[in-house]
Amino acid sequence: MRLDVILRVVTKFILPFMMVFALYVQFHGDYSAGGGFQAGVIAAATIILYALIYGLTAAKRIVSAAIVEAMVPLGVLIFAGVGVVGWLTGLNYLDYSNLAHDQVHGQEWGVFLVEAGVFITVSSTMVAIFYAFAGRGRR
Repeated sequence: MRLDVILRVVTKFILPFMMVFALYVQFHGDYSAGGGFQAGVIAAATIILYALIYGLTAAKRIVSAAIVEAMVPLGVLIFAGVGVVGWLTGLNYLDYSNLAHDQVHGQEWGVFLVEAGVFITVSSTMVAIFYAFAGRGRR
């Protein structure tokens, strides 16, 4: 890909817009279609596109495999932790009513935290799968 100047320039131009769109989908998921899963896939596609154009080692300099492997359980921990907090406060699992000063804000914070956990898990899992497949045979 060193000689594909057009692809490299277009990729550098489009990557920030892809990440902003992922964040838009993440934060706008409460009000319309979207949310953590869709945003996680878009964010992972950003890293994967960068790796396809600039190489796997360049992508791993930006998002290392150690960070990716740490983010997978972190997202699950955030998701499960929100549910356990509701449980420990006497409510049902994933009942977010006690997360804020009133029930409505508690629900908003709960959905936000659950979607953040899903975003982290999905994006890091997709990148980890890509790293595993792209890095095979390079030893």
